[in-house]
Amino acid sequence: MTAAAPPDKSPRIASIDLLRGLIMVIMALDHVRDYFHAEAFKYDPMDLQKTSVVLFFTRWITHYCAPTFMFLAGVSAFLVSRKKTRMELSGFLFKRGLWLVILEFTIIRFAWKFNPDVQDLLLIVIWALGISMIALAALIWLPRKLILVFGLILVFGHNMLDNIHVAGEGAAAFLWAIVHEQHLFFVKGFPIMVVYPIVPWIGVMTLGYVFGGLYDSSFLPERRKKILTRLGLGAILLFVLLRWSNLYGDPNPWSAQPSAVFSVLSFLKVTKYPPSLLYLLMTLGPSILFLAVSENARGWPSRVLSVYGRVPMFYYILHIYWLHLLAFLAAPLCGHKSLDMIIGRGWLTTQPQLQGFGFSLGIVYLVWLFVVISLYPLCKAYDRYKKEHKDKRWLSYL
Repeated sequence: MTAAAPPDKSPRIASIDLLRGLIMVIMALDHVRDYFHAEAFKYDPMDLQKTSVVLFFTRWITHYCAPTFMFLAGVSAFLVSRKKTRMELSGFLFKRGLWLVILEFTIIRFAWKFNPDVQDLLLIVIWALGISMIALAALIWLPRKLILVFGLILVFGHNMLDNIHVAGEGAAAFLWAIVHEQHLFFVKGFPIMVVYPIVPWIGVMTLGYVFGGLYDSSFLPERRKKILTRLGLGAILLFVLLRWSNLYGDPNPWSAQPSAVFSVLSFLKVTKYPPSLLYLLMTLGPSILFLAVSENARGWPSRVLSVYGRVPMFYYILHIYWLHLLAFLAAPLCGHKSLDMIIGRGWLTTQPQLQGFGFSLGIVYLVWLFVVISLYPLCKAYDRYKKEHKDKRWLSYL
């Protein structure tokens, strides 16, 4: 018989809500750019031959979102473990992970397209989050040291798989793409794009789960802050050393460019699909350091950002629908029909009817601020509803 988990009346961790809220706000910038920037998808904003410094960093800053959110999801799983038995936690993670996968292919997919006629399938971030959560549901049964070793192997060792490729369109190639290689498949003419391979995302969430132990009541805040600071600075230093050496950690080495500024951009341009070791060190290091310095953060910016951090999935789904609707309304300003924003296969600028659509980067930033600010009242209301109805189990899935 499984012993009941001890009751947990500890408050939410304010610094975690703050960091999660910050990355959710930053994430919206990338999605607004997708829908509103005139150059979106015409070329990669990280392409050093075509980009500008401002555009590069507009994209680069959003790199922090996926790994930090995945990592904090693992931390949250540990915090939930203080309120549930291991069996209850495993069941919860499995069901929530499955629910996220379903959300990705239905409600979220429709938000991106506004097209009920499903003409392609994208395996993107919420899918990877769901699969990682399902994997964590099994991993929590292992001893914590083994969970830590497993996560470290995935995160630090997966770049050894970079040169492994499975040719063709068969089942083996598809399974390998799901594991470690971004790839587009056509199944009887139906496109399936594996955007987020699941390795090392499972490792990131797993390390987040182990990391969550730092927020156990047995840890004094001063001790935790020292550990967080050392981990964050250590990850940043390791990133700099490995990136400078070009020995390991990313399939694309950096190189000197015609100017010092673009040499720095080359140094910072690391691989996201799948996220390289250097990508994860570059993003998770500063995020962990942020947790160290923000533990006692106060003031209205912290309070506002924390609202988004307490309702992340609600905000995520809502912001896609809202910004797509805004793009729907803005299309006539570019000489296009609003109905042109109903997306078929591919993405915005691959639609023939949308050639020439888009606005300047300055407009993108203004729309981004409007989207984030305008969603605050709804997020605040939903956050209040969750606090007042903690007995409703379905709220833990949104």
